[in-house]
Amino acid sequence: MARAGERGTEKDGRLRTWAARLACVAFWLVVWEFGARAIDARIILVGPLEVLARLAELATTGEFWASVGVSLGRIGVGFLAAVVAGTALAALASRATVVRELLAPVMGAMKAVPVASFVILVLLWVSSSYLSMVIALVMALPVVYANVLEGISQTDPKLLEMCDVFGVRGWDRVRLVYASEVLPYFRVAVTLALGLSWKAGIAAEVIGLPDFTIGEHLYDAKVYLDTPDLFAWTVAIVAVSVALEALVKRVMGRLMERWEARP
Repeated sequence: MARAGERGTEKDGRLRTWAARLACVAFWLVVWEFGARAIDARIILVGPLEVLARLAELATTGEFWASVGVSLGRIGVGFLAAVVAGTALAALASRATVVRELLAPVMGAMKAVPVASFVILVLLWVSSSYLSMVIALVMALPVVYANVLEGISQTDPKLLEMCDVFGVRGWDRVRLVYASEVLPYFRVAVTLALGLSWKAGIAAEVIGLPDFTIGEHLYDAKVYLDTPDLFAWTVAIVAVSVALEALVKRVMGRLMERWEARP
């Protein structure tokens, strides 16, 4: 009975949270609509109803989904490459001080240099088709590297001493100790890096203008002063970002639950 009551209380709390969030969204949509009506200039600002209508119209076309798929696929490849490389480099840097010192200025530069500068440089080296892929990797790599390295450094030394006492080495030490200790940091890193990769990748597409991408459509909307299209594509970008973040959080949450529940 007590557990059922706790579950009911937790469910009520979630419902209240979602109700509050929806109320906030509704409030700002109303503000947006009144702002558009007050300005009364479609070239400057259009209301949410018109934007949603245009988005629904775009969603019925194959070109819309093809562009979303191309952008998502290329940025996703860069992001996944960053996750793998960042984790591997962090593991290596935790074992070798010289590696950590050599990587420090590189990671610092990646975090400090503006996206536009990286885009221009990368365009000199690779085709615009691979631009968003490279930019996504560059934006996500230092985030994953720094968080995973921090997680490794914060591993409880007593657990490592116990591993030494019982002769736990190699993969067993990684599986039994480091994975549990680093996984929360890894989860934060992946969530943060995903948003950065998506936004930076789209920005790179606006500059590089690869064919059949979201960035190309944003640029066309700007050139032709098509404000409804500009807002519609922006809403699509936000929707994809929110969906990806929710998916990643759910997957990472399930992964952590299974890992913690392992025998």
